[in-house]
Amino acid sequence: MKSIELIYSMKTNLILLFCISILFSCNVEKEKQQEYLRMVGDIEFDPKLDDPEFKLCYNDSAVFQYFSFSSLETFVGEKEAIDDYFKEKYKPVDINESGWIRIRFIVNCKGETGRFRMIESDEDYKERPFNKKISSQLMALTKSLEGWQGFENKEHPLDYYQYLVFKISNGAIEQILP
Repeated sequence: MKSIELIYSMKTNLILLFCISILFSCNVEKEKQQEYLRMVGDIEFDPKLDDPEFKLCYNDSAVFQYFSFSSLETFVGEKEAIDDYFKEKYKPVDINESGWIRIRFIVNCKGETGRFRMIESDEDYKERPFNKKISSQLMALTKSLEGWQGFENKEHPLDYYQYLVFKISNGAIEQILP
């Protein structure tokens, strides 16, 4: 009877040893848990793209989304002033390119802008690059556009996201949204 118990104990130990050796022989690396942004589309500071002088008045976790404000109340002169600015400053490019260019950015409580990001797409909203004579010009003009209003509430200063969408037809601005 003792020999059966001994054999059983040896089998159990061998099975246990085998399982432990499998566990240790596997080179299992813990996956780094991916950190997600607070909201889809949040713009984190990127030292390769962003001006380090641009500062938020509060913090990254409290930047209001563009739908938190009426787009007309965030710019001095409202949409008409934005349209007039681009009509005056943008030089149409004689290139047969059409589609959409969206420039998104943050406005801090002082009305200063930063963290600009661009998405370019064709007329069917498939991402693709535009000629740099178009996209670079729109980015430079958007960065130099002044008149964004800063806001504060009783709790803290308000920073918010803003965007401009340009409908481009054959190198010219056909429409600016919002």
